Amino acid sequence: MAPENERPSPVESTARLLARVREGNQVARNQLLARCIPLLTRWAHRRLPHRFRELLDTSDLVQMALIRSLNNLDTFEPKHDGAFMGYLRRITQNLMRDEIRRVSGRPAPGPLDDGIPSVQPTPLEEALGSDVLRRYESSISRLTPEQQEALVLSIEFGCNPAEIAIVTGRPSTDAARVFLARAMVRLAEEMNADEQPRTQES
Repeated sequence: MAPENERPSPVESTARLLARVREGNQVARNQLLARCIPLLTRWAHRRLPHRFRELLDTSDLVQMALIRSLNNLDTFEPKHDGAFMGYLRRITQNLMRDEIRRVSGRPAPGPLDDGIPSVQPTPLEEALGSDVLRRYESSISRLTPEQQEALVLSIEFGCNPAEIAIVTGRPSTDAARVFLARAMVRLAEEMNADEQPRTQES
């Protein structure tokens, strides 16, 4: 029996699966979808405001985002292992915003930002609080892409260290756990630094 901290060798990183998908490998495409669908569905469910739950189907949004991303792989340039999940996150977020505007009858404004308009909080906002979520999103943007990816996978996608190791191509569960812990420390430092000026002003 393999040690717990060793990743099974047959499991490919998302980056390697993407390379095979680009070559037209249907098996790799199915494996990639099987890996991404539950993670992205979990994330979308937490990000979709309550008032739109009965109007929008999370599974349909995820399917649309995956189809859109796979059809545009030629324009996606991964800068590090794990970048594809961030790419899917952006596509799904923009698609979610478009669908919210459509069902609420709002005209499309200018360039999209990272927020989702809603008079009611999302489940993530309820869990963290809107002010903490604002500081989280501001602080995480100042970290390295690799740190951002690990934190998003853990905090927003709900991945455990073993899943993060697979998605990001890290050599073991322990390596992913250590990297994630360090990224958490950096995020906490950034969030504390972001909070201090507000505390001093009040």
